[in-house]
Amino acid sequence: MIRLVVVSGLSGSGKSVALNMLEDLGWYCIDNIPAGLMQALVSHSVQTEEPIYRRLAVGLDARNRPEDLATIPALVADLSRAGLRCEIVYLHAEDEVLLRRYAETRRRHPLAGAGRSLAEAIAEERRLLHPLVDSADLVIDTSRMSIHELRDLVVHRVEPQGPGRLSILFESFGFKHGVPGDADFVFDARTLPNPYWQPSLQPLTGHDGPVVAFLEASAHVHRMADDVIRFLEGRIPDYEEANRGYLTVAIGCTGGQHRSVYLVERLAAHFRPRYPQLLVRHNALPK
Repeated sequence: MIRLVVVSGLSGSGKSVALNMLEDLGWYCIDNIPAGLMQALVSHSVQTEEPIYRRLAVGLDARNRPEDLATIPALVADLSRAGLRCEIVYLHAEDEVLLRRYAETRRRHPLAGAGRSLAEAIAEERRLLHPLVDSADLVIDTSRMSIHELRDLVVHRVEPQGPGRLSILFESFGFKHGVPGDADFVFDARTLPNPYWQPSLQPLTGHDGPVVAFLEASAHVHRMADDVIRFLEGRIPDYEEANRGYLTVAIGCTGGQHRSVYLVERLAAHFRPRYPQLLVRHNALPK
């Protein structure tokens, strides 16, 4: 069976890094193909039955005609119904991060020029790619990722996936840094007792024993953990029944150091026995 991954996203968000990683893993990768040729490419891959096409990754960007880009979600859905494993992976980042990356690399944005500023080019690119992000199977926010972290994420989420296997990511974050843009569900842990206000616990994290003991002494913490687990146990079967490949759950506290880290680890310990592809990411902790 052919597996097709459409990799798209904002320029500067890491789309080329993701495609290069898949190529290193043995995928047949084509970057910046005209969207109007997607149907012909897939038909050729199916008809030839060459093993090289069994894992096919195609990069699409905003330099396509808007009407062609708009056809991709329906094409992917049709191919999936026809028995192919197809999905859309979309990468993006915050505007200020993209602006900084372009300033550091001094590259030209593909939609800049003709009196259009870089900020205007990014906004136009978001508008043009909206049909893809709106129907993406996996959205990756690379705002706080290094190249190496993105490569690892591609390896562990996109590459190994088998039929009917849901890839779950639990990530912690700090609300003061902003809510991750790739989460399917977001939970707020800021109402729980805060170890930050204990001088001895302030420099520690939710990984450390004293912080764990502090939080586990609270009935509020146990109640929230149980509520989130019960909610997810009711929703995860829906994702599996719909043949969804990815689920990202984000838990935030003020700084992303104590409460959210503890809860993410607790959830991961609960769900990992049933979902071996489960991953954990702590956005606010030092890498």
